[in-house]
Amino acid sequence: MKLGALLVAAGLAAAAWTGESDLLSRVPQASAAQPNPLENNREAERAGAKLFARECAACHGPDREGRGKAPRLDCSAVHQAAPGKLFWILRNGSLGYGMPSFAHLPETERWQIVTFLRSPAAPHPGASGPGR
Repeated sequence: MKLGALLVAAGLAAAAWTGESDLLSRVPQASAAQPNPLENNREAERAGAKLFARECAACHGPDREGRGKAPRLDCSAVHQAAPGKLFWILRNGSLGYGMPSFAHLPETERWQIVTFLRSPAAPHPGASGPGR
C-alpha cells in the first residue's frame, strides 16, 4: 500500500513539473488555430492585466511567477503559445492540473486575459506608467 501511495505522489509531482507546456500540448488543434481578435490591442492588454489580478493572481502570483502547483505564466512557453490554446485552457480548465474553468467570464474578457498573458512586457496588474 505504501508503494502505491508513493507512485501516486510521484505521478502528481511529475504532472506539476511538466506545468503549462504539457497542458498546452493537450489543446485540440482546431482550438489552437483560433486567432485572438484583440491581438496587439493595448487597451485589451491593460484590461487583461486587471482581470488577471482579480481572477488569476491568487494562484499564479501577482507577477505571474507561479505559486505552489500553479505554474509560472511569465515564460516563453506562454508568451509564444498560440492564443487559441490559452483561450481554450481558460474556457475549459483542467481538473488534473487543478486549473478551474473560467467559462463564466464573457468571451471578450477571456481574450483580454490571453492578450495580457502573451505580452512579455506586460505590466504588473497594479502598475502604472508611460503607456499603461
